[in-house]
Amino acid sequence: MHSIRAMPERTEEAIRKRLERLRERLGAEPDEGWLFARIAAEVAERRLALGLSQSDLARLVGTTQSAIARLERGGRPPRIDTLLRIADALDCELLVQLRPRTEA
Repeated sequence: MHSIRAMPERTEEAIRKRLERLRERLGAEPDEGWLFARIAAEVAERRLALGLSQSDLARLVGTTQSAIARLERGGRPPRIDTLLRIADALDCELLVQLRPRTEA
C-alpha cells in the first residue's frame, strides 16, 4: 500500500499554486505542451489526493524525486513507459487518444 504522510502546509500551498498555473496554461489554445501540462496537473492532483510526497511516488515508480518534480512542473515530456508506471503507482489508467484534426 502507499505510504501516507502529512506534508507541510507551505509545501502543499506551493504545489497548489503550481497546479493553478498549469490549469491557466490548459485554458489557453492547445499547443504541443498542452497535453503534457494536463498530464502534469493530473499526476500532481492524484498524488496529493493519495497523500503521497514526490519522493514516495518516485519510490513506487522506480525513479527519482527530481524526475517527478520535473514532470509536475510540466518540464520535459515523460516517456510512455514512465507514464505507465506512474499511472500504476497512482492506481489510474493511462488513456491515450488519437483523433483526426478538425479542419477550420
